[in-house]
Amino acid sequence: MAVKKFTVLDLLDIEPKEHNSLNLRCIGGRKGLDKSIDTPDLNRPGLALSGFYESFASQRIQLFGRGEVSYLQKLASEGKIDTIQEMFKYPIPCCIFTHGQSPDQNFFTEAEGARCPVLQTSVGTADFSSRLMRVLLDVFAPKQIFSGEMVEVYGMGVLIMGESGVGKSETALELIGRGHRLVADDTVEIRCINGNTLMGMGVNKIIGHHMEIRGLGIINITHLFGIGAIRDQKEVQLVVNLEHWDPKKHYDRIGNDKFMDILGVNVHRLEIPVKDGRNIPSIIETAAMNERLKTMGYNSANEFRQNVLKWIESNNARSLYFGQDDII
Repeated sequence: MAVKKFTVLDLLDIEPKEHNSLNLRCIGGRKGLDKSIDTPDLNRPGLALSGFYESFASQRIQLFGRGEVSYLQKLASEGKIDTIQEMFKYPIPCCIFTHGQSPDQNFFTEAEGARCPVLQTSVGTADFSSRLMRVLLDVFAPKQIFSGEMVEVYGMGVLIMGESGVGKSETALELIGRGHRLVADDTVEIRCINGNTLMGMGVNKIIGHHMEIRGLGIINITHLFGIGAIRDQKEVQLVVNLEHWDPKKHYDRIGNDKFMDILGVNVHRLEIPVKDGRNIPSIIETAAMNERLKTMGYNSANEFRQNVLKWIESNNARSLYFGQDDII
């Protein structure tokens, strides 16, 4: 499947919320807004402006802070535009000026000729760099689509998987009714951020907080349960696989750790058999709380094993095993 390219226009359309806002606007080179951005890295082109173009990272977004703008003003006052002309010979995706600054007319002329968009932001250079890097790392993060439900249970992101008809949607609906929050229904997109964090979200934000319940149809979770019953994304911290009860299969009864590899990250995985009489939502709630305990350094299964070993090694255990006549 072909991967949709990320363009400068897409960057302008992204508007992170609150303190992550980019405040970007295009001030020149509009004909190049369809240019592709192929890397999440940024470049400060100070060396290039001075005429040093060896190892010039032209494939990156070029970021102009106060230092670069001051140097551009110096070049303009001396009538030197050869280094600027040289810079635009490279395939630059776009140039961004921070602190609300803008270049002179010579720069705009060369940018227009090279079809290179010139963007401007009111945010300071250091702060803008951090914000833009977060946005780009999210855009370029490896991702994978899973069939299932994503619910936040007691602060833990739980991915509920299983074959069709096993009761994933009904389980998620019951958890929402108990005060937990829906992240995504039916199709979950998981992205690996910074190489070790898995973020789950709905594939389509517009319809992601609707649910399909067989026999009932499509329901709107936000309208039925309120805005507090949903969230846009959540870290995947536990995978629960529901399956029909198989009497011939041995299910874990102690709590041995099992993992599922998702985009190179290991996530705890539970296999929960489903049959009449089992309260699956309650089991998932308990599993989420138990997983929280593990993140705090407490493992119930390990503690149980240690207690059993202590009991076996105790004098009472030896007495029960050997009998009183065997003890000297």
